[in-house]
Amino acid sequence: MDKDKLYHTIGKIAEEKYESIRSKMSDNTATKLDRAGEKLLAEIIALAKNRLTVAENEKLAEKGKDVWVERTSASHFPHIRLHGGALEDDPPEHNFDK
Repeated sequence: MDKDKLYHTIGKIAEEKYESIRSKMSDNTATKLDRAGEKLLAEIIALAKNRLTVAENEKLAEKGKDVWVERTSASHFPHIRLHGGALEDDPPEHNFDK
């Protein structure tokens, strides 16, 4: 099975379900389970967007472009694992000190 197609399909279904629940919430017909699902799906969608943004910033940095980075010190670049950011703790050498 093609993992990329599977992940894409999971994402599409999750987004469709999220929109469906949001519609139920606006109609005031959402159940307690719907509301819990909406919170989880909203978090998953936000994390996916964050991960894509991190990946794009890293691509730009590798090309020497200016990128926005949040860091706690000159030597530490926080990379978020469970919160949806980069998958690696140690970033490659980048052009962040411009």
